[in-house]
Amino acid sequence: MSILSFKDRGKWGKSGWRGNCSGHVYKELFTRLQPKVFVDPMVGSGTSVEVAQEMNIEAYGLDLHQGFNAANDSILEKVGKEADLVVSHPPYGGMIVYSGNVWGEANPADLSRCVSDEDFHEKLQLVLLNQRNATKAGQYYGTIIGDWRHKGEYVSYQAECIARMPKEELAAVLIKAQHNCQSDSKSYGSMKLPFILHEYILLWKKKDAPTLVLLTNLARQQYSRLSGTWKNIVKSTLSGLGGQSDLSRLYEAVAKNAPQKLAENDSWKEKVRQVLNQNPSMFKPVERGVWAITA
Repeated sequence: MSILSFKDRGKWGKSGWRGNCSGHVYKELFTRLQPKVFVDPMVGSGTSVEVAQEMNIEAYGLDLHQGFNAANDSILEKVGKEADLVVSHPPYGGMIVYSGNVWGEANPADLSRCVSDEDFHEKLQLVLLNQRNATKAGQYYGTIIGDWRHKGEYVSYQAECIARMPKEELAAVLIKAQHNCQSDSKSYGSMKLPFILHEYILLWKKKDAPTLVLLTNLARQQYSRLSGTWKNIVKSTLSGLGGQSDLSRLYEAVAKNAPQKLAENDSWKEKVRQVLNQNPSMFKPVERGVWAITA
């Protein structure tokens, strides 16, 4: 099944460690994937390693509170061998602040102390690439991650993880029900949308591709997404103008509809013209400076 639900965390790890994942989740993963060597680069209180050892799996637990930075330090070099399964359970942004709170002193490398969501996304991508590098070809790496609604904004960490990793390696997305959350006892007044009561277990299966090839493919995927986004912006804007417009009116409407994209690209007008000229199946010139959606 792709939906997991365990109401108790089990006997493993420390119950007082906030955000602790149920040991039954790891037991389920180990039963399905049958790893001989397992690594958790963000081991926390040690739940995953305790479960692995109980199942006679060679296991390694690393963590920032032990001096290991999963975004910077090589997992492969630290462990000394490739693993069959490398799974992390990172902080969900600043939902729970760990260093200086759950353990030790405040540490700027702590993912729960990132300065922004984008900072978190970028660092977690580095962690996942690090995990991939420590995984045998044909075996699995992944993360347990939730989403966060914060200050009126919904941040989908799992969607960012999937978007920032090789799409050809994505193997599974499991949904894990959350139980005994601290927010269960809080009242949120007239909140219209439901609480987030689930997490995701994302698994990728490593292909036998060098890191340079992987990064090149990732760059192409990101460029393709950005190109696709601009095509959709131009087409939806042109559609809102009746399917046809001169460039001046189109620029004005794009600026109104997509201010964030403009902030990311100083040459956005050139980008709009490029999209119009390079996609004849979507756009056609009517006369000089006037464009329409292709029928």
